[in-house]
Amino acid sequence: MDERDVRLLKAIADLGTGSPERLHEETGIPVSTIHYRLNNLREDGVIENDLYDFDHEALGLGVTVIVEVLASYEGPYEEFADELLAVEGVTEAFFTMGETDFVVLARLSSSDTVERLISDFEAIPEVERTNSTFTIATLRDESRAPATYDLDTLIEELTD
Repeated sequence: MDERDVRLLKAIADLGTGSPERLHEETGIPVSTIHYRLNNLREDGVIENDLYDFDHEALGLGVTVIVEVLASYEGPYEEFADELLAVEGVTEAFFTMGETDFVVLARLSSSDTVERLISDFEAIPEVERTNSTFTIATLRDESRAPATYDLDTLIEELTD
């Protein structure tokens, strides 16, 4: 990756769009070059998709619950993780080190649905216990990490 790639990725993160015209306006990179570079970044697996982002609150899934899962399982953690990921409402899951085995983030429609979520986790035989935390307010919900960095830092840390 070079500086132009990093500038494009930062612009995508900041603007929330991959529109070549908008990216050209933001970066000054020619549209044809943007098309070429975006294709290369897709081929390299840096850009994964062209999905639209949702405002979970406006969608009706504004209750966010963070669940620590302590489990006793045998075999690869990925096999057990598949059971956690199958629970409705789970949007992110992380395999962790320390006392907690997994941290799961769920987006739910109401506080009443938290009971269902926890029951679904506890129905998995390998789950020993859970520890749930309701979020009061979302301070940042940014799925595009480059948006949280200064451009100069990204260029310094990510370019060849």
